[in-house]
Amino acid sequence: MAKVFVTGAAGYIGSILTPRLLEAGHDVTALDNFMYRQASLLDCCNHPHFELVRGDCRDRDLVAKCLKHADAIIPLACLTGAPLCKADPVGAATIIRDAVRDILAIRSERQAVIFPTTNSGYGVGEKGKFCTELSPLRPVSLYGTLKVEIEKELLAAPNVITLRLATVFGASPRMRTDLLVNDFVLRAVRDGFVVLFEADFKRNYLHVRDAADAFLFCLDHFQDMRGHAYNVGLSDANISKRELCEAIAQHIPSFYYTEHKLGEDPDKRDYIVSNEKIEARGFKARRSLSQGIVELIKAYRVLPAFPYGNV
Repeated sequence: MAKVFVTGAAGYIGSILTPRLLEAGHDVTALDNFMYRQASLLDCCNHPHFELVRGDCRDRDLVAKCLKHADAIIPLACLTGAPLCKADPVGAATIIRDAVRDILAIRSERQAVIFPTTNSGYGVGEKGKFCTELSPLRPVSLYGTLKVEIEKELLAAPNVITLRLATVFGASPRMRTDLLVNDFVLRAVRDGFVVLFEADFKRNYLHVRDAADAFLFCLDHFQDMRGHAYNVGLSDANISKRELCEAIAQHIPSFYYTEHKLGEDPDKRDYIVSNEKIEARGFKARRSLSQGIVELIKAYRVLPAFPYGNV
């Protein structure tokens, strides 16, 4: 079993992945600054192979200490999404790009790195043509640009895998309601309606627990998979915003959605994605969009009314 160092371990994906790593028998050193005042790793604190460090991923000395004995590094710490990066461009650059550069500079080349990029790097794809790992990267946001920049540097280094994650959805101990599926289900549950802008723009989706499983899969198959980027998403969920609303309405028949033809979505992404490369390696996302919608409906019965977003 491996010694794994995870930054951003108390975040949306990290709070699912960290206990899964422990369950799989790995030792985990978790770093997070708890900027959202979340308590998402409390259930890990009784585990003898769990070490929690409260701190900033940009603290080079602290990171060097944490990763000294690691076999694998999973840098999840991030200002995630276009709106948050636009609101704090300096923070975005120093966390998404510069902190990961520090990890590359500090770590031994024997230490594996599994890094989440994003398939938002594809920006605007060609109509009807699936984006593969060889497709041009044309990000349309600072978030996508920074992820693309650091992915290029990572893939030029030894012992690295990058995962181009689809738009993630589902319930997590560090919940996010600003992600598209999570947001639309919340609007359906609480408001009963949503107004769509550019309703036919498409993207790919991925359940948060499948995202965590992808990291575990890469850890278990690292030697065979290293040196490559992999798209990770639900292959049957390359859908438009309108189609997403139709899926939600299957579970909430009273949900009303309409399109405002003159409005614009600030997130201009529009693409469909092929996940064949990682599926050929043996990993396939297995939690459906429908399952995630049902899960979210139940989760919103638990959450109080104030927002759980990034901005």
